[in-house]
Formats: sequence, structure tokens, C-alpha cells
Amino acid sequence: MSRRGFLRGVGAAALAAPALIGCAPARNPREITFWNFLGPGGEPKARSDWVVRLAAEWNATHDVKVRLRYVPTKDYTSGPTLQTSFSAGAGPDVFMLSPGDFLRYYNGGVLADLTPHLDPAVRADFLPQVLQTRLVDDRVYGLPMEMEPLALYYGEEAFEQAGLSEGDLPRTWDDLIAVAERLTTPDRFGMLFETNPGYYQNFTWYQSMWMAGGEVFAPDQRRSAFDGPGVHAALRFWQDTVRAGVAPRRVRGAGANDTISNIADGYCAMQQLGIWGIAEIAEQAPDFRYGVAPMPAPPGGTYTTSLGSWALVANAKGANPEAAAEFVVWALGSADPACIERMRLWNTVAKTNLPPRYSVQRAAEEHGAFEHGPMRVFAEQVMAEARPEPRYPPEVYRAVSDALQACHLDGADPVEAAGAAAEQIDTFLSTYDGAPIH
Repeated sequence: MSRRGFLRGVGAAALAAPALIGCAPARNPREITFWNFLGPGGEPKARSDWVVRLAAEWNATHDVKVRLRYVPTKDYTSGPTLQTSFSAGAGPDVFMLSPGDFLRYYNGGVLADLTPHLDPAVRADFLPQVLQTRLVDDRVYGLPMEMEPLALYYGEEAFEQAGLSEGDLPRTWDDLIAVAERLTTPDRFGMLFETNPGYYQNFTWYQSMWMAGGEVFAPDQRRSAFDGPGVHAALRFWQDTVRAGVAPRRVRGAGANDTISNIADGYCAMQQLGIWGIAEIAEQAPDFRYGVAPMPAPPGGTYTTSLGSWALVANAKGANPEAAAEFVVWALGSADPACIERMRLWNTVAKTNLPPRYSVQRAAEEHGAFEHGPMRVFAEQVMAEARPEPRYPPEVYRAVSDALQACHLDGADPVEAAGAAAEQIDTFLSTYDGAPIH
């Protein structure tokens, strides 16, 4: 995805798939459950309030009611709660799903087809790059809430203390390590990457891999390309930050997606982080002075950012799949001005993202969302080139994660680790029978 593509709408050990469905307990067809890691009761409060208001607005105008269940972020994204609920046949009717975990649930027969409920004109309003990871055979199985590019956040006070200025921002990987060395003190790391294994760590590392020219799959998607020089370089780069002592072996709080516990609290001076950090800092650490810049690329590499995006999906095996699908489309996929305003508030007020629909982008631009500050940097510089988070089956995700963990924290040889992962991926692909991987 190019910057032009984004701005066009503004201006111009995982569960096997068959195990996901168990014997379902009795359910109330007049109620649909919506599991999420936002609220009620989650932090930041603005996100919790948004999802509570979403349910209240639906319930005020529909006979089938939505009941919210809050699951803490770490448990939702890395714990067993969601997976085991489907194994027991008690999965939620509506839930949030990232591209990284899409195929687990699609191949498990869980996801409802939203296409019959979606107006073709509204479908065309979604940026195709962000919708494509939710399509199978041109049918829609999830609606994106947002787009979340990654960038480099830096603390201005830390830079000033080290005698650095905006002109010293790193442009290459070697620059990043050199600047991080100057920023590292006995009480602070110069740089921070995710260290917890999981989908988020993989997602953030793909940016380095892509910029170095690495890929997980060959173009035909039938064999692994993981044992290649770009992958080796990206694994070695993350490893070098730990070996040099400029990046920690353990991050604070919920992980490296946690803005407040890490960079805002002074645990690090620079942090790879998504656009959501802008709203978190504004709400929870308003006095923290910081800037954002595109992540540096390797020598000879091509800059891109990794583009995350949560989506709402409906359970095809729930008590009322039709109502669940209708809720998802009502919430995110309607031409109603109330839906566009709801998505604008989510993407630029409750949370800071880039909107996944052209109409919402235009509404956000009319409110000045991208005119200044970090949001403008994200829209104009970070999004110069962007690539959506890929959807890989759990077996592929695990092979990548194991190689990354071994190199990043355990000192494994990147060539050997990548070779072992490539063998695992090829073995899996030889028997894979599911939706296309991309």
C-alpha cells in the first residue's frame, strides 16, 4: 500500500482447525455475546467507553441484545481463553480477530460469511489492501476496524540529555544501534522491541524482514522462502540490539505494544510502536514529550511499515449467526452517517489509527485529524509504503516465532534457526488443505 493509496480517500502450540468446534451448550437466541479486550472496564478508558456505547446503541434499537465480555488483552491475544471456548462449543457470537489468527478460525469453520449482509457499495468503501486478509473466494469473513502502522517513537527529553536532536534520528539499522548506545544509561535502554513470543512479536518483526528483502513464502505460496538472506539479516538485527545491551530481554507492562509502561515511563528512549500510542500518551501521560519517525531500513533495503488491523467477525456456529453478522455489519459496514461517525471516533478520538474506509478517512480529514503532530507524520511519512499483516496458519506462525525467539534472546545462529523453521514450514505446506495463505 502506497501513501497515495492511503490518501486517495482523504484527498484525492495452537489448536488444530478441526478441534475448534465442540458440543455447544444451550444458548439464548435472543442474545449475542461480544468478547473483546476493550471493555467494559478496560484501559484506556476512552476505548472501553466506545465499545460500551456501541453495545448500548445497538441494544436500544434491536430485539436481539448484545452482551459484552471483557477479556484482558494479554489473555485475549496470547492466552487460551478464546481458543478453548470454541473447543468447548461455547465461543462468543462476535469477537475481535487479527489477520495473524484469521486462518485458525476460518479453517476451523467458525467464521460467518458477512457478504450477504454487506452492501457492495460499502464493501468498495473499504481499502482493498486492509480487507484482503479477511476474504476467501471473494467472500467477506471480517470487517476491519482500523489500520495500525508501526513507527519509531522517541523521547525528546532522553534525546536532549544525550545531546541528540531530530537530525540524529536513525535512518539505517546501524544508525539505530549507534543512537541507542548513546541513549542507553544504567536506568534506561536506548531501544525496545517486543520480547514476548506471540502474534504481536511476529507482526512487529515482519517489518524488519520485509525491509531486508525477506519473505516467509515463495511467490507461489507452495514452499518456504524463510531460509534466505533477508530473513537472516532481520533475525541478526534484532539479536544485535540485545547483544549490544541497548535493548532489553524483557519488556514492561502488557508488552511492547504498551506505550505507558515502556517509553513514557522512561524504561526506554526509543520504541517500535503502533499508531495507537498517540492516544494512549494523550490520555495517560499527557506531559510526556515525544516524536515519531519511520523505522530505519537496512543498507540497500526498501522501507515499508507493517500494517496491523483488528476486525470484527461473527461466529457461524453460535445461537444466532444471522444477528451476529448483522451486528458486525451495522457496527462497521453501514453507509449510515452514524456508522461513519462511530468509526471516525474510534480511529481518531477513542483510539488513534488510520481509518480503513475512504468515507471515514474523509470525515477524519474534515475534522483535522491528520493536520499536525504525530498523526500527520504517520499519514504522510510512515505510510509512504505499507504492507498488511499476513495471515498465516498457527503452524507457520509458530515456526517463525520459535526462530525469532531463539535468535533474539537465546543467541541462536540466524542461518541455522531460519533453516530449521523453513523445514517445518515446508513439511506443513506439504499437507496443508485450507484457505489460501497470504
